[in-house]
Amino acid sequence: MKRISQFTVFILSNLIVLQTQADTWPQQEAGAESAGFSAEGIEALDNAMREIVANQDAAGMVWLLAKDGEVATYEHSGIARLEDDAAMTMDSLFRIYSMSKPVTGVAMMMLWEEGKWDFDDPVSKFIPEFADLEVLASYEDSANYEVEPLKRQPTMRELLNHTAGFGYGLFGNDPVNTAFRDQAVLASSNLDELVAKVADIPLLSQPGEQWFYSVAVDLQGYIVQQISGMPYGEFLRTRMFEPLNMMDTRFYVQPEDHDRFAEVHYWDTERNQLAQQPHRTDRPSYLDPTRLESGGGGLVSSTHDYARFLQMLVNRGELDGARILKPETVGIMRTNSLTGEEDMRFAIGGAGQPGQGFGVDFAITYDPQAAGTPQGPGTYYWAGAAGTSFWIDPVNDIFWLSMIQAQGQRRPGSANAGVIARDLIYQSLEN
Repeated sequence: MKRISQFTVFILSNLIVLQTQADTWPQQEAGAESAGFSAEGIEALDNAMREIVANQDAAGMVWLLAKDGEVATYEHSGIARLEDDAAMTMDSLFRIYSMSKPVTGVAMMMLWEEGKWDFDDPVSKFIPEFADLEVLASYEDSANYEVEPLKRQPTMRELLNHTAGFGYGLFGNDPVNTAFRDQAVLASSNLDELVAKVADIPLLSQPGEQWFYSVAVDLQGYIVQQISGMPYGEFLRTRMFEPLNMMDTRFYVQPEDHDRFAEVHYWDTERNQLAQQPHRTDRPSYLDPTRLESGGGGLVSSTHDYARFLQMLVNRGELDGARILKPETVGIMRTNSLTGEEDMRFAIGGAGQPGQGFGVDFAITYDPQAAGTPQGPGTYYWAGAAGTSFWIDPVNDIFWLSMIQAQGQRRPGSANAGVIARDLIYQSLEN
């Protein structure tokens, strides 16, 4: 009998994955009415998204709306890359940035179900370097500040809902966020280096006192790695992405997929047109397989893959026979865990978000009227820095997924695609 080479096995296995993926939900629309929407309403939704692209508010877009597991619309428009005029396609790949966070939250909860950690555990149980963190007490500017000791250790619950006190470096000119930028925390070469840098930076507040958008989810990825004994990307691949057939989702773009990779665009005010952002030079490219496995913002994914992740959550932890979480666990994730005394604030002095709280790596709309939205109570959502976004309405079993790559300056008077889509969706919903 002839022996099959390892290369042949690799090719065959990848062909099997591609064939399986081509046959998996979502692939085509069931239609507006089959999904519980009016045909006229979904046509208006599609036209509105195409108009946003035509007006250059985004170079290109892929969007998907599903209800009760039926796809009402799954369409695309525009281009993925200006430099070579590559069309946006259904299988384009996107930097999903902070939409990586809910994926990390699911990974954490998989280990919680296994009894590997508890919500009241101190974070330092898994990251001993955090046992002696200091806390920002007062400051005049980033160079003149005072610190105080911890009153108590931040807990895992607080790490999961951004009340542990960590900074991020994305917002604010306080000493903590300035230190995140100066020390290039998010440009760390690996998670060990990231943890070492964070350990030397004070917390913004005492644990549990304030909600600050933070590096907490990158720390969660490190904890998954520590508990599982596997590189974080390997854990995601074997425990989540393969079972859910999310084989486009990883921390870098494979060489064979470079032509599928959508680039980020911004509005060039001097030329009065869209322009393509160059790749960053202060950290490894998305084409580099050795780049940081950032659980807070590092994943690349496709609309197909992320839709499967969302439908798993809509189904309360299961999709196509693959059980990722128990229904009760998904319920915990999408329950507001803020006490009401902490508002969601993205920087010191920032405005709170009325009617909105936070669960496990999701924001939660617990009071739609206060939040000014037609969505059902308990709708949970998040977005990425380059414009990708989603929300899930568990009352109506609806999810909306919008995939674009737009960051930085926007066209003057540009449309708010998220609000337009949301309002048209609920106007189209047939009772």
